[in-house]
Amino acid sequence: MSLRQEQVEAYEAGKQGQSEVQQRVEWEIRPEQPVDASAVEALVSEAFGPGRFAKSAYRLREGVSPVHPLSFVAIEKHTLRGSIRFWPIFVGAAPALLLGPLAVQPDQRGRGIGIGLMDRGILEAERLGYRTILLVGDLPYYGRVGFAQVPLGRMTFSGPVERGRLLGLGLEPGALEALEGAVARGRIDHAVCASGAPLGAQT
Repeated sequence: MSLRQEQVEAYEAGKQGQSEVQQRVEWEIRPEQPVDASAVEALVSEAFGPGRFAKSAYRLREGVSPVHPLSFVAIEKHTLRGSIRFWPIFVGAAPALLLGPLAVQPDQRGRGIGIGLMDRGILEAERLGYRTILLVGDLPYYGRVGFAQVPLGRMTFSGPVERGRLLGLGLEPGALEALEGAVARGRIDHAVCASGAPLGAQT
């Protein structure tokens, strides 16, 4: 059993052990389907607003389709509660994943939906053979699933990233430590403007 599988099982066991006075977990996580697309976009818009388009992490997603086997949604009573997507990137010449956006309905935060979505996505990424995942976010939250700060200067973005918010997770021993260089899009799937993030090495 991998470390990630152990973490997921521990998390699930923790949910099952909640007391009766706590809110019951009634949501389920399943792969995102085409019919979910409009609801996911509405949720992301509600959670992050138009300011997301100016962020450096968004530039890495511009013109790129997410990795579909790693797109998941949390559904409760036919209602979308949360979603997660991963995107192909390069760090130097090495392929990696970019996590985000992770979106949860504002009034549903604190129920474990975001952690559950990340655990499911990370476990599947490991199963598919990916070695590293990056994101831009808050360490106290994302550290709960194993993310750590990337040392300053090891990786560079084409735009600004707030100090201390570039986080990484290695899915194999030493994988994160081996990453170094410019962070770029993994591919271009749709026509985009020339001012977007650079395209990474292609083999």
